[in-house]
Amino acid sequence: MQSGDPDAIVVGAGPNGLTAAAYLARAGFSVLVLEAEREPGGAVRTREVTLPGFRHDLGAAFFPFGQTSPALVPLDLPGAGLVWRHAPIDSAHPAPDGTCASIARDVEATARSLGEDGPAWRRIAGWHAATRERLLNALLSTPPALGPLLRLGPLNLLRLAQVALSSGRGFATRTFRTEAARRVVPGLALHTDVGPDDPCGAIVGFMLTVLASSGGFAVPEGGAGAITSALLRRVEERGGALRCGARVDQIIAREGRAVAVRLEDGQELRARRAIVADLAAPTLYLRLLASELVPERVQRAMRRFRQGFGTFKMDWALDGPTPWSHEDATRAAVVHAGDSLDDLSAFTRQVRAGALPEHPYLVIGQQSLVDPTRAPAGRHTLWAYSRVPSSIEGGWAGSRERFADRIEARIEELAPGFRQRIIARTIWAPDDLEAMDANLIGGDLGGGSADIRHQLIFRPVFPYFRYRTPLRGLYLGSSYAHPGAGVHGACGRNAALAVLEDEG
Repeated sequence: MQSGDPDAIVVGAGPNGLTAAAYLARAGFSVLVLEAEREPGGAVRTREVTLPGFRHDLGAAFFPFGQTSPALVPLDLPGAGLVWRHAPIDSAHPAPDGTCASIARDVEATARSLGEDGPAWRRIAGWHAATRERLLNALLSTPPALGPLLRLGPLNLLRLAQVALSSGRGFATRTFRTEAARRVVPGLALHTDVGPDDPCGAIVGFMLTVLASSGGFAVPEGGAGAITSALLRRVEERGGALRCGARVDQIIAREGRAVAVRLEDGQELRARRAIVADLAAPTLYLRLLASELVPERVQRAMRRFRQGFGTFKMDWALDGPTPWSHEDATRAAVVHAGDSLDDLSAFTRQVRAGALPEHPYLVIGQQSLVDPTRAPAGRHTLWAYSRVPSSIEGGWAGSRERFADRIEARIEELAPGFRQRIIARTIWAPDDLEAMDANLIGGDLGGGSADIRHQLIFRPVFPYFRYRTPLRGLYLGSSYAHPGAGVHGACGRNAALAVLEDEG
């Protein structure tokens, strides 16, 4: 980057921040990215956290948007060194009764797995194959995205609306006949904080389900940090710069325009044209901006901002692959542990009541099955999380080990002998995840609740849903803006496009 003040400062080097920086740099802006931590990536990082030689993803680990997102595809991350790996099965959903519905990029393999629900799956997969690019453009563009929506066509819009207006349970029971198939879409929705019985909750799980059948739950060779490295390469090759260990303490405004940031050490850095914040919305509006710069209505909205569920994550070093009872799970990138619709509903009720789930729903990742760089020869990593309350009575110190044991017992139900394979484990309670990445408030992975009342024009607050803020020159480009969670880069790209539009 040339000496002097940059055109744009991006606060936060998570995937959205780096995507915003890449688009601005491609447009000819001089860009400086500031990251509070010692390394970039936010929740998209990889470290040896159990034993030497075992590489674990700290946050995000599987990337259905990685090869399909209209924000990432133009950046050609494979051309920047990123290598994607795929398992034969993308998402397996076993239960103790021996059933297992599985989703793969091979439509016929999925149809065989679903048995009598195979024809229903062929219809869904066929519709998705015909509409995927238009659908992703519509869902990931700046709202209201009328042009992309209209290009879907009236019949496709009607079909999408039927899904969007359904609960996960309603859509599943209307679409599938078997309990095994019915637990897939509601189970995938619990990647966020959307339960099976939530109104208008089906769309989250539906999108993850169909993306598993197209982009798949892809694994970056070498770890999630490889995505961060590829994005950073795209920023730096156009002259952008990254500065780590630079925690922003305040955003400075003059005459109604954001013009600079002040670091924790007191240093002030000016931006000639724009500041893009890859930050939690409450952090931006309540901590980094002086209160007189933020409308009282926005301050009130941020004080009552609804975060998503907390997350309790574990990493294991294993002396062999997880011994799943069902063969599909032994070949799956991701295994979901949720026995039935009623099991998922009971789990959701317990978390919302502030209790630790008795029978935790789990998202379980098996990266080392397809990426041998993750573990020493003959050994494996395992990655898993459950959704939990953000805080519990008495704090996490007294409950960490107990709930970790409960998670291992849950896996043991589906993979007898699992505990005997464990060499080491690492536990991440919600407060640990927030300490790792300040945007994960209370262990919330999603940038706020995915409830329909927090989407579209209400994310994060009306009328500031199009990445602009009450201050000219300041933009929100994090997952707290539309379309929310997922490593798709769309929040950052759309914020960058807003900058370019305003700057002519």
